[in-house]
Amino acid sequence: MSVTGKLAIWLVVALAAAGLLAGWRFWPREGGAPAVETAAAESAAGGGRELTVVVSPAASRDFETALRVQGNVESKDNASVPARVFGTLDAVLVDEGDAVRAGETVLFEVDRENLSRAVVLSERDVAVAACAVRESEASLAMAEANLEKSTVDVERFRRLREKDAATADALEQQETRHRQAVAQADYASAVVDLAREKAGQAEVALEIAEKNLRDSRVTAPLSGVVTQRMQEPGEMAEPGKPVVRIENLAVLEVVAFLPAEAYGRVTVGETGVRVTVSGIDAGTHPVAYKSPTISPQLRTFEIKCVLAPPPEGVAPGALADLSVVLAGREGLGVPRDAVQVRGGQEVVFTVSGDRASMVPVTTGLVSNGWVEVTAGIEAGAAVVTAGQYMLEDGAAVSVKEGTS
Repeated sequence: MSVTGKLAIWLVVALAAAGLLAGWRFWPREGGAPAVETAAAESAAGGGRELTVVVSPAASRDFETALRVQGNVESKDNASVPARVFGTLDAVLVDEGDAVRAGETVLFEVDRENLSRAVVLSERDVAVAACAVRESEASLAMAEANLEKSTVDVERFRRLREKDAATADALEQQETRHRQAVAQADYASAVVDLAREKAGQAEVALEIAEKNLRDSRVTAPLSGVVTQRMQEPGEMAEPGKPVVRIENLAVLEVVAFLPAEAYGRVTVGETGVRVTVSGIDAGTHPVAYKSPTISPQLRTFEIKCVLAPPPEGVAPGALADLSVVLAGREGLGVPRDAVQVRGGQEVVFTVSGDRASMVPVTTGLVSNGWVEVTAGIEAGAAVVTAGQYMLEDGAAVSVKEGTS
């Protein structure tokens, strides 16, 4: 027989065997149901092989809703110190990195020689004004004496005129002299007032000159460290133009901006903020400040929390990661992977004996990989945490204990 004939015979035998095998697979058993349908029914009834699952007990845990943002680390107390008077910067007496004490450390001096001379000149102006006051007071005394004499004379001439012992012209002359004496006395009194006002002006000018001299030497307004030196001797100093910057590194604060939606959920002194700076755990701190308004342009508001003392390695200018805890409570929790959605309903599988049950649940907060369960199971329930995706309600299982 040829090779082609042998191959044809073998092909016929193979097809016949395949047909017999297929017929046997779907041949009715004693109940009349095909074997494959029976297997499916057994699996649905939990009669299939056991699945190995891991369970953990539902237990009470702390849950929270946190808003994660980034912020800046700043010194809480700082000052960019400007000159207080115009003039040449005579000396800058501190360098960057120097420690300073409030009210004691002299930072810089401005044009002290000229301002010292201005004080001397003002002192002399005060002395001149005092002399002018004394001079005007003496003139007033003379005018008042003349007025008294004129008053006596006019009264005498009036009596003489009544007795025809003096002419009318003589009386008129005395009365004219009296009016002149009154005017002279008034003038002298006004000169005294003017001299006293000028003396007062001179004293105020002296006070200003003395203050300018004091202001020419600027001391540290707060204790801390010089972090920036902005001007050098010989440059022109002027009010409002900073010469050095001081920061208190012992008390820092973290500044961040939160979305407007969270405004009502942040309470000063109560809302906690977990702070991490460059991988350094800076602890949890309450919100110390909340902006009284929301920016209408950015739809954000500012918060601050204080780091006192700050951890080592945390300095102003660093970027901080913040977790602002908006809500927190204790509740019954299960691992997030234990919760599935079946038929539009959240469910977990619990195990009793060697059977798994599918239990609908109501969930709440989600925190750190755990889900809060507010209804559906009780504390201690054995919840499937591994192997749950292959389970159906009533499935046979073998249990391996997990950890909570």
